[in-house]
Amino acid sequence: MVPGGARYGAVADGAVAVDDGRIVWIGAASDLPKQPAELARRVEDGGGGWMTPGLIDCHTHIVHGGSRAGEFEMRLEGASYEEIARAGGGILSTVKATRAASEQELLASAMRRARRLLAEGVTVLEVKSGYGLDLDTELKMLRVARRLERELPVTVRTTFLGAHALPPDYKDRADAYIDFVCAEVLPAVAAEGLADAVDAFCEGIGFSPVQTARVFDTAAGLGLPVKLHADQLSDLGGAALAAGYSALSADHLEYTSDAGIAAMAEAGTVAVLLPGAFYFLREKTLPPLDGFRRHGVPIALATDNNPGSSPAVSLLLILNMACTLFRMTPEEALAGVTRNGAAALGLGEEYGTLEVGKRADFVLWDVETPADLSYRMGDNPCKQVVRHGKTVPTV
Repeated sequence: MVPGGARYGAVADGAVAVDDGRIVWIGAASDLPKQPAELARRVEDGGGGWMTPGLIDCHTHIVHGGSRAGEFEMRLEGASYEEIARAGGGILSTVKATRAASEQELLASAMRRARRLLAEGVTVLEVKSGYGLDLDTELKMLRVARRLERELPVTVRTTFLGAHALPPDYKDRADAYIDFVCAEVLPAVAAEGLADAVDAFCEGIGFSPVQTARVFDTAAGLGLPVKLHADQLSDLGGAALAAGYSALSADHLEYTSDAGIAAMAEAGTVAVLLPGAFYFLREKTLPPLDGFRRHGVPIALATDNNPGSSPAVSLLLILNMACTLFRMTPEEALAGVTRNGAAALGLGEEYGTLEVGKRADFVLWDVETPADLSYRMGDNPCKQVVRHGKTVPTV
C-alpha cells in the first residue's frame, strides 16, 4: 500500500528493500535493476500475499486494573447506570483496581492485550493514562506504558488523560480537581518525560469546555500536543475546541456539528472513530461520516480498548465494525489504521505508508484482496510482522 496509483495504492508483484530499519526502495519487482539475490544480503519471498504498512491503534486504554464483566452482565439484566455505580461499578471501580495494582501487575495485563494486537499486525500503539486520577497512579500508568515498548516489539506513544473523570475525593469539586491536574500532575508527568500528548474527556459527565481549555493551556505551556475525547454523547463544541488548539485528533465525534468538522479540516485535526464503543454501548447516533468526507477530514480508527465501553483487543474486528456500522469502505477502513492512524499520533513522517525513508514496518497477509481484512470476522490472516526491518514474533 503506497500513496497514489491503483486502488489501495497497490503495486502488483512488488518489492521492498530495507536497510538499517528503513525502506530504501519500493516498487514493481520488474523495475529492480538486478535480481533480488544480487542486490540484498537476505531475500524473502512473500509467496503472493498482500503487504500493508504495520497497523496503528491510535486510541487505547490498555493499561488498567480489574475487569468490569460483572457490570456488563448487570447492565444486560436491566440494571441502570446509577444502580451499577451504587454497587461499586463504573469508571471509579477501574480507578480503585488500578490504584491497587502494582506496576508489575499492570504491565503483565497490558502485555497480554498488546500481544493480541501485535498478532494482528499492530506495530504502533497509543496508550492513555486516566484510571489513576491521582499523582502516583497516573505516573505509574504512564511508566507502564513506556515499559511496553521495551518489553515488546511495538512503538508506543503515551497520552496523559488525567482529566478523564472526577475522582471520589473531589466529588462536586471539578474546578479544584482541574487545579490539581494543571498545577501538580501534568507538570510532574512532563518533568519525567512520560507523555507524548495530553487528552481530556469533554462531556456532560466529564469536564466542561472551559475546564478542558485550562488543561490544554497547561499542556501548551509544557510543549505537549493535545487530543480530545469529543462530542461522544452530546455536542459541547468539543471538535471545534480541539481544532482551536491544533489538536492531533478529536475522538468519538458522534454528535459533532458541521461547524466542528469545518474547524477540524482547517486545523488539520484527524477524526478518530471508535466503533467498538459505539457497538458495545449500543449507541444510535452515527458519527457524521459524510461531513468528514465532504470537508476532507482524515478518518482514523482505533480499538479504544478499555474495561468499560470497548474491551476490544482486535483491530481487525474494528475494521469490520467500521464498515458494517459506519458504512465506511474497506479502503477507508484500512487507511484509518495506517496512514490516518499515524497522522492522529503525529507520526505521519515515520509510519503509516510504505515509502522510501519511512520506518520499515509492514505486515504480510494471507488474503486475496485487502478488502478481506475488513470482511472476515474472527479470523487472523497475518503471516508475518516486520518492525523496523526485523521480523518479530507475534505469539
